[in-house]
Amino acid sequence: MPASTRHHRALAVFVHCLGILAAVPALPATAPEASAAPRPPAETARPPDATPRPPGGATRPSATPTGVATATPAETTHPPVAMAARMSAEPTPPSAPPAVAPPSRAPASAPPQQVTVAVAPESSPAPRYRIQVRNVGNAPVDTTVRQELPPGSSPTAISAGGRSARAGGSTTEVTWRLRLPAHSSTTLGTALAATAPGQPLTAPACAFTSDGTRPYDCATATWKAAVAAPAAEVTEAPPWRRYPVLLAGLAVLLLISAALVWVWRRRRAGRVTASALASRSGPDGGRGTIYPRPAAPSATRRRRTPPVWLLVGAAVAVLAGVVGTAGWTATRQVSAIDTQKQPTSGAWMGTGVTGPVGVPLRESAFEFTVYRMSCGALGTAGKADGRSCQATVGVRNLTGDHQPWHGQLQRAYLPGGRWVSTDEPATRAANLGRDVFADPMAAGSRMVLPLVFSVDGRDPPQQLELRSGVFSAGVRVHMP
Repeated sequence: MPASTRHHRALAVFVHCLGILAAVPALPATAPEASAAPRPPAETARPPDATPRPPGGATRPSATPTGVATATPAETTHPPVAMAARMSAEPTPPSAPPAVAPPSRAPASAPPQQVTVAVAPESSPAPRYRIQVRNVGNAPVDTTVRQELPPGSSPTAISAGGRSARAGGSTTEVTWRLRLPAHSSTTLGTALAATAPGQPLTAPACAFTSDGTRPYDCATATWKAAVAAPAAEVTEAPPWRRYPVLLAGLAVLLLISAALVWVWRRRRAGRVTASALASRSGPDGGRGTIYPRPAAPSATRRRRTPPVWLLVGAAVAVLAGVVGTAGWTATRQVSAIDTQKQPTSGAWMGTGVTGPVGVPLRESAFEFTVYRMSCGALGTAGKADGRSCQATVGVRNLTGDHQPWHGQLQRAYLPGGRWVSTDEPATRAANLGRDVFADPMAAGSRMVLPLVFSVDGRDPPQQLELRSGVFSAGVRVHMP
């Protein structure tokens, strides 16, 4: 074979081998088990024996009994690695769907309270309150206690260390800064001067952290004036002194009188006719004579009817009685309507309840109590013309099961009918990063937490609407 031909053939074989090597990585793996097989371990140097060998190349007999295979170092080291490599290389079969539905979210439990508050009214002619603040923890606590006074009232006496300040609008609050040792309690007191003596007054109080942002606990109490002599109960007038009953009786009396007059007139007319017929009979007994008499015209008998004035009077009396009775009934029904209640119908659950700050209001599942509302300066809500308003709200689950609730259902109503929902990021930040709406509330549990609303303008919210569910009638709290 010429040399040039041999060179061409060698070059062709070399190029063909390069093409095969380049195409091998693109081919699919046909045998994953083969690819996953472990490579033989490299030959490693065996460490020298610690015991000297006997002279002459003789080996020491092994202590292992005959018939039992012993593993060499290579066998005891590499098979687990190879098995792990094979297990990792084998495809994992898809997991079967769960036979049981995943469990629901666990109900949220309120964090343990380190400071508790209790408020009680005193039996006195003027409004007086007694506030007990207790530290149940094992370490001293710095706390700020605030008491929201009713609108229109002013403090006349405050226990040592308390200061009163205008909280906005017509409300005043009293503030104490305390340091409570571990397992200690202190009692605070206030006396108020009310603009309307004898009217019940509600004054809630809350204990906050030292910076006054996060509440520990809140409580409320309503002072009522001492019970005086019972006033005379207002009773309804007897039936014979009610105007509708009098009108109806008068109408019935007129009808009976008209009927008696009509019957009397008919009987009188009958007697006159009978006497006239009796006078016509002559000495002959009413028999005729030989000579015929001229025919005398006989009086025609007309059907007696009641007079017109009697019918018109009776109709007027009956109409007056009906109109009077209808008007009296409608007036009683309209006066019984409570205009303060929220109308509920259809899919709403429960009845809407409206009340002031500090009064517990119950709806279908929760009991809400708004203890305080404070708004920051303009620009605190991330906008130049907006600000954040924080409401301190107590929520109690009155049902026997855990209940979820949602931040979008809690609303603050502004002047003009506009409303905003809870600012959930700001509310989470006010609760130290805890999402209070993420988990349902446990049965019978109670939480006191801040809810933050981002509003526009200078006007604070006029009303808060709180509800546990979409179809719950909810409660409405009027802001002072």
